[in-house]
Amino acid sequence: KQFPQVAILVSSQPHRHSSVQQKMSMAPVATRATVVVVRAAKSAPAAAAHGRFFTRARTLAARRAVTFSRRAASLAARASRRAAPARAGNAAASPRAELTDEVPPKMHIDPEDPSSYTLGILGDLHMDPRDLQDSYEGREHMRNALKGAPNPFLVSLGDLGESKDCTGSGSLYAGTTECFELVREFLDGFETPYDVVGGNHDLEGIDEFMTDEENLEAYLRILGKDKPQFAYEIAEKTMVVGLGSTSFRTAPYTSHEVRVDQAQIDWFEQCIRSHPASEGWKIFVFSHAPIIGSALRVLQENHVVNGCCWLNHNDANQSKKFIEIVRDCPQIKGWFSGHFHLSHDYEDSVTFPQGNNRGNCIFSTTGVMTARSSRDGRRHSRLVRGNSQGFEICTVDHKKGGVIRLDATVTYSESCEPEAENKSFCSTMVYAHKHEDYDHDKWFSAYQPSLEDGCRVDTEQGDVWEDGEEEQVCWWHMKDGKVLGVVSGMIIEYDASTLAPLGMVVSRDELEGRQVTVVDDDFGGSALVLYTPGTNNATVVQPNEDGSYWRKVVRNKMVRMREMRRVAAAKAWLKTEMAEEGTEGEPEVLSSYGPYTTTAGNVIGISTRAINPKAKAKTSA
Repeated sequence: KQFPQVAILVSSQPHRHSSVQQKMSMAPVATRATVVVVRAAKSAPAAAAHGRFFTRARTLAARRAVTFSRRAASLAARASRRAAPARAGNAAASPRAELTDEVPPKMHIDPEDPSSYTLGILGDLHMDPRDLQDSYEGREHMRNALKGAPNPFLVSLGDLGESKDCTGSGSLYAGTTECFELVREFLDGFETPYDVVGGNHDLEGIDEFMTDEENLEAYLRILGKDKPQFAYEIAEKTMVVGLGSTSFRTAPYTSHEVRVDQAQIDWFEQCIRSHPASEGWKIFVFSHAPIIGSALRVLQENHVVNGCCWLNHNDANQSKKFIEIVRDCPQIKGWFSGHFHLSHDYEDSVTFPQGNNRGNCIFSTTGVMTARSSRDGRRHSRLVRGNSQGFEICTVDHKKGGVIRLDATVTYSESCEPEAENKSFCSTMVYAHKHEDYDHDKWFSAYQPSLEDGCRVDTEQGDVWEDGEEEQVCWWHMKDGKVLGVVSGMIIEYDASTLAPLGMVVSRDELEGRQVTVVDDDFGGSALVLYTPGTNNATVVQPNEDGSYWRKVVRNKMVRMREMRRVAAAKAWLKTEMAEEGTEGEPEVLSSYGPYTTTAGNVIGISTRAINPKAKAKTSA
């Protein structure tokens, strides 16, 4: 009765009914029923526990019903969010959030008003000296948008050069002196004040510079900077603050992580807190990657599984420091980032503070200028226009000749309202404008748990997932507070405080055909177990030494590049040898990697067998 599209089938041989489930899954979604097969009791003790099976069936039924209705609910929510503004303060103020139907008037930016400003924001440039047409065309569009505007300022979000051999030297172009000089000329051509934050590719000059410090010095010197970060007052009581990545060779895991050092984090917090909202300050922050808690769209198959979504992604403490500062500092009004090469044509390319523990801050992703770098065919930059009353977030559409599209209007309340603990907050009225460009499928979506999604498994032990449809999702808490979930046929770990995705725990090929259960370990903790019903084997998914579960397995790019060069040299040598010996075919070269880690206490018996360095997953993505 509760789920009319769900059939519960009780059987002592549930494996025989897989064909029923398969046939039902082929029906149209609108008329599809979900068959939940529950093993029937075979004995008196089992019969006594039979109620638990029906409880389990109800849980699965609810979860699968939610899965089928997710797209419709998402489309409805998207329409609602685009059609109405939300009054939003910080987390404590969320009960006062309101929705209205009033479209705000176009904001009047008076050039004579000392609080007026205009911000041009460039996403990942990835400049390639062989292909500059889109870059220079985009520059002309932004120049026109900033010309004559009050207090113009330009920010480049990093990843300045193409991460390829663009000159025939055999070396990456990004991070080189030649790259920095081209970018300096390009940015000077905007003829407006500007600054840059470093991205994950900006210290890749590994053949020219031996250390990150040497590479960083060249980056700063050539671009006219004295430090990786920046802070400017661009208009009366309005600041822009930038944080830049400072490591590549020294990155302990993936060098595609955007990482700012502790000195910058300390400087950032001091800078923000010394310009409080109580004195009328409004601050916009810029970083190459977004922060945990921003809820911006991420790439499940790229940045999530590789552990490089968020600023300082691999540091459990540092990564959450940024959202903590945002929550505590209502003067932070906007945070802009790039990194994902995605356009602005998604409902979550801009996220709003609607009682979701994101302070008073609007988070916004920034697209790319060049078709070569775009993941979805769009070519976008950001434009922000504002004054003491609020601001507008716009898209500069380079594919449409530089036309400016209004995406969101943000206005500040005239007064601050009292709040708990003798604090105050200034609420924000947000309106997300409708536009035809949003009418498309949800490309590159990444599921993120929420308390309202109906997919939480509320149990500390027992089965949490059975092998089924790939789109089926669920999530749960381990006893130690860690949050895990199954999505797209993988187990993913999520940050416990923000529910942001952290990384992959179990891959598709390992999870395929298996069930997931949580077992009490009798010592106050729990174990995550994968098993195949009807067999005598199971796998315990062990957490990392730091307590996290997601697998930090992506190697530092500099190390990988040097390894691949050795593989290429071996392949060339082998090809010559084969020709001399008259051996037919293409050379096949394997690579033996280290270091090797294992749960064993003795190295004897551990395999060091070489692997294909370009091995691909056996199952489709």
